[in-house]
Amino acid sequence: MNLLSAKLESFTRVVLTFDHPVKGIGLADLSFSPKLEIVKLDKLEHVVSLHVKPVDLSNIYTVFVRGVGNLPVQFGAVLDAFVSDKPLGCTKEHNAYAFRVFAPRASSVQLMFTSKLDDTIGTLYDMNQDEDGVWEISLSESNTEPFYCYKVYGPEGPQEVFNGKIPIADPYGTCVISKNTYRQESVTVLPNQFEDFDWKDDTFTGLKLEDAVIYEMHVYDTTIHKSSGVPKELAGTYKGVVAQGYRGGFDYLKSLGVNAVEILPSQHFARWEPDYKQQMREGYYNTWNPYSHNHWGYMTTQFFAPDPFYAVGANKRKGSWNNVHCNHVREFKKMVQEFHKHGIAVIMDVVYNHTSQYNHQPLKYLDKHYYYRLNEYGDYTAESGCGNDYHSERPMARRLIVESILHWMREYHVDGFRFDLASLIDNETFIELRDRAQEINPDVILIAEPWGGGRHELARFSNIEMAAWNDDYRNSVKGREPEGSCGFIFGSWGWNSPEAFGKWVMGSTRDKGGQYNLPRHSVNYVESHDGYTLGDFIRIASGEADIASKVQERAKFVKLTPLQMKLNKLAAVMLMVSQGPVMIHQGQEFARAKIIAKRDLTDIHPGMLDHNSYEKNDETNWINYADAEANTELVQFYRALIALRGKYAALRRAPHEEYQFLIPSAPVASGFILPLKDEDGEQIAVMINPNPDQAAEYSIPEGEWRVIVEEGTASLEGLRSFNGKKVTVPPRSATICVLIEKQ
Repeated sequence: MNLLSAKLESFTRVVLTFDHPVKGIGLADLSFSPKLEIVKLDKLEHVVSLHVKPVDLSNIYTVFVRGVGNLPVQFGAVLDAFVSDKPLGCTKEHNAYAFRVFAPRASSVQLMFTSKLDDTIGTLYDMNQDEDGVWEISLSESNTEPFYCYKVYGPEGPQEVFNGKIPIADPYGTCVISKNTYRQESVTVLPNQFEDFDWKDDTFTGLKLEDAVIYEMHVYDTTIHKSSGVPKELAGTYKGVVAQGYRGGFDYLKSLGVNAVEILPSQHFARWEPDYKQQMREGYYNTWNPYSHNHWGYMTTQFFAPDPFYAVGANKRKGSWNNVHCNHVREFKKMVQEFHKHGIAVIMDVVYNHTSQYNHQPLKYLDKHYYYRLNEYGDYTAESGCGNDYHSERPMARRLIVESILHWMREYHVDGFRFDLASLIDNETFIELRDRAQEINPDVILIAEPWGGGRHELARFSNIEMAAWNDDYRNSVKGREPEGSCGFIFGSWGWNSPEAFGKWVMGSTRDKGGQYNLPRHSVNYVESHDGYTLGDFIRIASGEADIASKVQERAKFVKLTPLQMKLNKLAAVMLMVSQGPVMIHQGQEFARAKIIAKRDLTDIHPGMLDHNSYEKNDETNWINYADAEANTELVQFYRALIALRGKYAALRRAPHEEYQFLIPSAPVASGFILPLKDEDGEQIAVMINPNPDQAAEYSIPEGEWRVIVEEGTASLEGLRSFNGKKVTVPPRSATICVLIEKQ
């Protein structure tokens, strides 16, 4: 028999769980260190419940079971008893600043003010703890300085992280500046240091999820490449993203016709990692990242603050403080405002399943045992793959998630959120978040990445009225892997059946064999920041590129071959005729190639194709607008298809009973007809033939038809018209027609 876990569920109850039914264990077999008196013992199958004298939360107890073993007692539900609704962070109250931070097991907390960024002593004020675990103090503005942080003292020992020698930023801080090191020394900026923003009449866009065409993008990558034409001082910034009059960036994005952007993480994150293959004094030894850099941003440090790296004038030099001017707060708001002026909703990619790992993460120093999920030995769990899973079920941890989302809505007018590895966040948190967010904006967009920790939960999020990325759609339409597991666009049903086509285009709902309750819950995509780009997937799968080989001639590689062009266009048509919000990743519209850039670093593979470029702040990730011009035919095709999807609402909203599926002559070829209501025409016919060898003949109602997509060309005005009832679609091609007059 083995002892699996020991948890402190209240001040007077410890619960032990075993892997076999408990029989012979009695009081004499149990003891604690430090000493803890056991009053009573209850047994039920695999569980022993110990009633004990009140515990001291500053202790980490170890329970010993004779003949079985021992484990440290972890803090279970006992910590959930600490709950407060007091405002946290720094707030203005009664002509004074109130500072509050939640740390129920801390022994003392000091508020530290400084006007010098490298000052670790500063002016200190002792804070007072209330009965709910909140430390607080109120000070007049005359007693403050521009920057503040906390020093948190608490129990010591191998399972504790409390360290009053390390100043930490306020986890509720709305403007934080940091040092460009892996420790990310940080200070919080007092609210009186940055000005109010005039939103004028700006509000949420009101975009309906079923109408969304989402462009997943990275703030820095959008304009940092010289090909964007954006001036050097604006390139790679919030301000640069919406700068107009240049070859790349905002004008290019607007020209595509998308109505939403999904911005890769831009909450303040840990950009630097420990130096590669050098022993750090904390014990870290980086063997995994020769760049010592996080570029994508999936290591959040401050959940209420925008990342300062993207501010105009930010100091990006390693070892320096990144942005003392705090203009990143204003510039983020201005970016949102400009997107809204042009009818483009802003969705933030947010990370709450784990936090930053190697830096001075405030939540660790406030109490690792409260904010993180720990295993039976008191070590961080790592279902996220990032080493420190966030304990969203804790009431005050849940409150931080919910209130930070509401903050981004109220203060930044953000229209929606995509939740990274959402399966690691509990349902109760999402339901509270959804309900409170909808009070602010009834049309708020909430999208889950519906996996994590081995779970795959598309249906779970649909059941709570959230949308979720549909990787089943991605894998079926494109394929799972470019070598040996290709999907529909390559002319094969693969692991699917012909009925799957109807499932895909009707929103993957349960009644059609999918997992969603409603089509608007299915976010359809064939490319995201993760994995090979669609362009590279097709290059490899078509046999015209090799995973194991280096690209010798970049310009030649980037330019699509006729076969690659056809396959990219088939994927684009499938996306734009499928019900559910559509997401395209930045550069997908020109078959972006991710070729690892040459750098003066060891253990990298320049010239190889990259399927996980999270760490690369270089031309591997930067958007090269010359590549868009090299494949302008595909860009124009995407523009036309996005416009087509916007014009014909039936493609986004038609009831399932209105679909009339077509059975063409060639294997795998598929299609459907839908009635049109308010649009120009009576019906729309969509015919897709991915068969690599055979043309497909379709029978359609006889009448006058206007062809709007044919053999890789698209036009809302029409490419040609014909009278008849037969359409032949060439191999690896799609045709879309609108019935003008039925005969």
